[in-house]
Amino acid sequence: MKPKYSLKNNFLYAVDGLKFLLKENAFKIEITFFLIFTCGLYFLALPIWSKMILFSTLFLPLFAEAINTSIEKVVDLVTDDFHPLAKQAKDIAAFGVVVSIIITFLIWITFFIYYFDLF
Repeated sequence: MKPKYSLKNNFLYAVDGLKFLLKENAFKIEITFFLIFTCGLYFLALPIWSKMILFSTLFLPLFAEAINTSIEKVVDLVTDDFHPLAKQAKDIAAFGVVVSIIITFLIWITFFIYYFDLF
C-alpha cells in the first residue's frame, strides 16, 4: 500500500533525506563550507541584495550533492557488481557536483572583482 501524501509527509520525507545526507562525508564538507561562507557574508559590508545573491549560490553544491548521492544510491540498488555503466553514472553525477562548485566559485569571484573594482 502506498503511503498517503500530504504536505506534512512530504516535508518529513525531505527531513529524512537531510538526515541521511548529513551522514555522508562529502555533504559534511560542503555544509562546513556553506556555514563558513554564510558567516563570512554576515561580516561583509555589502548591500543586502548582494548578500542574498551570494548566499543563494551556496545552495548549488548542496543541491548537486543531494542529486549525486541519490544517483549513487539508485545505482547501488541496481547492482553491487562493477559495471562500466554504473561507474559512468556515478562519475557523471560527481562531475555535476564539481560543476556546481565551479559555478558558485565563479559567481563569487566575479562579484568581488566587480564590487571591489579589482580590475
